[in-house]
Amino acid sequence: MHKRRRKLHGPGPRELLTVWPAEGPRKLASSGADQVSRTPVIRPANLARWGKDTLHQVVIVGGGFGGLSAARALRRAKAQVTLVDRCNYHLFQPLLYQVATGALSPANIAAPLRGVLKRQKNTKVLLGEAMDIDAGRRRVILSDGEVSYDTLIMATGSRHQYFGHEQWEEYAPGLKTIEDATHMRARILLAFEAAERETNKEKLRAWLTFVIVGGGPTGVELAGTLGEISRDTLKEDFRNIDTAEAKILLVEGADRVLTTYPPELSAAAQRMLERLGVTVRTNTTLTEVTPESVTLRAGECNEVVPARTVLWAAGIQASPLGRILAEKAGAVVDKAGRVIVEPDLSIKGHPEIFVIGDLASFSYQTGKPLPGVAQVAMQQGLYAARLVQRRIKEGPEQRGRGGADEPFHYVDKGNMATIGRKAAVADLRGLYFAGFPAWLIWLFIHLLYIVEFESRLLVMLQWAWNYFTFNRAARLITGKNPLPLDL
Repeated sequence: MHKRRRKLHGPGPRELLTVWPAEGPRKLASSGADQVSRTPVIRPANLARWGKDTLHQVVIVGGGFGGLSAARALRRAKAQVTLVDRCNYHLFQPLLYQVATGALSPANIAAPLRGVLKRQKNTKVLLGEAMDIDAGRRRVILSDGEVSYDTLIMATGSRHQYFGHEQWEEYAPGLKTIEDATHMRARILLAFEAAERETNKEKLRAWLTFVIVGGGPTGVELAGTLGEISRDTLKEDFRNIDTAEAKILLVEGADRVLTTYPPELSAAAQRMLERLGVTVRTNTTLTEVTPESVTLRAGECNEVVPARTVLWAAGIQASPLGRILAEKAGAVVDKAGRVIVEPDLSIKGHPEIFVIGDLASFSYQTGKPLPGVAQVAMQQGLYAARLVQRRIKEGPEQRGRGGADEPFHYVDKGNMATIGRKAAVADLRGLYFAGFPAWLIWLFIHLLYIVEFESRLLVMLQWAWNYFTFNRAARLITGKNPLPLDL
């Protein structure tokens, strides 16, 4: 009786293979024992079947503005593009403050990465967290595997910076993620809830005092929105307190808010904030934060301000992968942890590694690092993608030579910040707008840059409803059970 021979089929073109490195399992030195590494290498199946030179492997770490712009620009490239992110969505960070203040829900400003890129057949998305870089063997080490690359684009963004006082984060949360926004929203709303039940007048004043640290766009937007919430949205919601009596302090160490804007727009923004009941304290720094108060310093004078809600918008620091690139690829980083890149956004000695967005320090154009804003990251993502495509077309013998590429050039399209209802400032390449015209421009530009049409429509409808009703429907306290209140 003859046994039928089974036909073995290789993996389909869209499958992933987990394979060991070419040299086989690696031995680990541990007390002389023969242990082998169990860390798998994630590669596209077509590499295992047809060899590494079939398709150029582009790995993008980070699905923010820079990483997603690069991925979308590579849609027609003769390459296999892999986008790795620890979240399964792209977040429209400029509107995070509206989630933190109850105007929008998280789903309004986030789009699933797989949904955004589903029509790009040369692109796949991996949910994973990059922990290390093996520049010599061209691998990104994930928390649960590895990804091999021919070209690597690092776009992992930034996080909060507390200038050596990391213990302040517990009492003064920042705003970078959806989790940050919902946590901040809960703190704001809980302050009013606690004030409604508080009987001690001194403690009541502390509950109704809000301190925003940092007078940049995020700080200005948070302060202005809190002014609107206390004077409009919540004015009829409580019985024991007058929410309009809330004290909102905006603390800025420089001599004006919005220091990257022209002085005329900074002055206009401060006037709009003051009309909303915000007290602006310039030339003032924060020296201490506790659960019940903050200590402010203006010149030689210190002042303790009882405040139960402190919101941080004062500084950012590049993601930890910047330091890892310095250690593993010889990159140079600045004080904020940003990688100092070459004119073509690559790392010196590693032309196959690009660093873009908040993780990059690019100062060749103005002598100062470019600002950490979305338009910088998007333009750098497009530039890196075009450069990768050109190098692929030139062939393997031309790849990685560096130095001959036209340098990146940033086109500043202007800056905008909204203070509140019909109140904003805009600097559009030398054209200054303030008030209602700037607010309309701000609305249009932000709607235009939201990734998915469905989200644009939902945000537009929500904004229209908020405008006519003065309501903020997403005033939800979520997360950890806040009870009992600290009364």
